[in-house]
Amino acid sequence: MRADQDARADATNDDPRAATRLRAARASDIDAIVRIEQASFGDPWSRSAFAELLDDPRVCFLLAERSGSVRGYVVAWFVLDEGEIGNLAVSDSARRQGVGALLLDGAIRAAGAANVASLYLEVRNSNVAARALYASRGFAEIGRRRDYYRRPREDALVLRLSIPAPVQ
Repeated sequence: MRADQDARADATNDDPRAATRLRAARASDIDAIVRIEQASFGDPWSRSAFAELLDDPRVCFLLAERSGSVRGYVVAWFVLDEGEIGNLAVSDSARRQGVGALLLDGAIRAAGAANVASLYLEVRNSNVAARALYASRGFAEIGRRRDYYRRPREDALVLRLSIPAPVQ
């Protein structure tokens, strides 16, 4: 999904996702994104790492927003027919409300629009909730990276989603 597109969650008005929308990240969002990143990960990305992604045409950098508040974000990059989701996080207050699924679905749609055939990601072996979300979208385990994560030290599972070519 690119800067000129947005998406809204398919939900009823009673659902907390109803007013949550996806849009491209902007420089003015970086502070909120960094706060979520630092609360979510033991080895967080830096502010400059996020800022450098904003103008990269190979990067899909989306955030979920509700009532003007950043609820989560996803970063993916696409090169030729492959893509990788490098980061996905949801604020503590927005977890278990479908925000992660909305972000993941947005990244998958953007990958399909960029003619990506295979989308990869790494996930902590112990992150049961994330693994279940990824499995629900068709990601399958294809490998393991020993001691990939540093804080705390843990293996990463490598997952792949095959994205069908668009029908012409």
